[in-house]
Amino acid sequence: MNALTLKLIACTTFALLAFAGNSILCRLALGGNSIDAASFTSIRLLSGIVVLAVILKMYRRNDQSVSKGSWSTSFMLFLYAVTFSFGYISLDTGTGALILFGTVQITMILASFISGNKLHYSEWVGMIMAFFGFAYLVAPSLASPSLMGFILMTVSGIAWALYTLRGRGSMNPIVETAYNFLRTFPFVIILIAITFQNANLSQQGVLLAVLSGAIASGAGYAVWYIALRGLSITQAAVIQLFVPVIAAIGGVIFANEIISIRLVLSSLMVLGGILIVVFGRYFVRLATRI
Repeated sequence: MNALTLKLIACTTFALLAFAGNSILCRLALGGNSIDAASFTSIRLLSGIVVLAVILKMYRRNDQSVSKGSWSTSFMLFLYAVTFSFGYISLDTGTGALILFGTVQITMILASFISGNKLHYSEWVGMIMAFFGFAYLVAPSLASPSLMGFILMTVSGIAWALYTLRGRGSMNPIVETAYNFLRTFPFVIILIAITFQNANLSQQGVLLAVLSGAIASGAGYAVWYIALRGLSITQAAVIQLFVPVIAAIGGVIFANEIISIRLVLSSLMVLGGILIVVFGRYFVRLATRI
């Protein structure tokens, strides 16, 4: 195993742990009432801005042609972060991560279809299976998650998918990510101005928000973009499906949550459906050749 392969494995592992870490840290902070959702979002984004500004200072090159992001893309980032936090007020760690990353993948698949890429019948099967998985997750039951939490996390997933799609063709994603984080500053100030009277801060809550912003978001996103250089689109899509699993395990270990049968079954349907979308066409073509 050469040095490049080890670097790819290390970066990918760190990024996945960071993505799952965001869910765990947010749920620990909000589930324990150590901070309010608006303050968590504000501190998370501000911490991310500081870390990415340092990375940008170290990484920056004298290239005036490098894109510096856009206000619309930055708003998608802010919308993802704020709905993510408010969604986790009423969702368990694994459930929130499943809704988030399932929505991200489905949104990106639908965006590809809308742009003119026709879906194979196997991909339609996978999409329908994933949608049924979500429907089963929120079906009326004592074990189903909060409807408002589901809606907020779905909006968060859509926003993150659109943010990802807008930056997919970036020539220098680390630089653009730093500038997009920086552009969220006015939105954060507005959020603080609207919610400061209801702020609920504690040392633990602030620390969790800083860790989420500085490590799990700022450093995590930067490392993920490094990993993407060695991953195909399919590999990147499949690898991200491990995040809800890691988050659910983290919720059990750190937040004393219980993984319900409903979550396990819906996870199998959602993640299985997405896997069918990713690999279905390939296996159908392979079968026809045999």
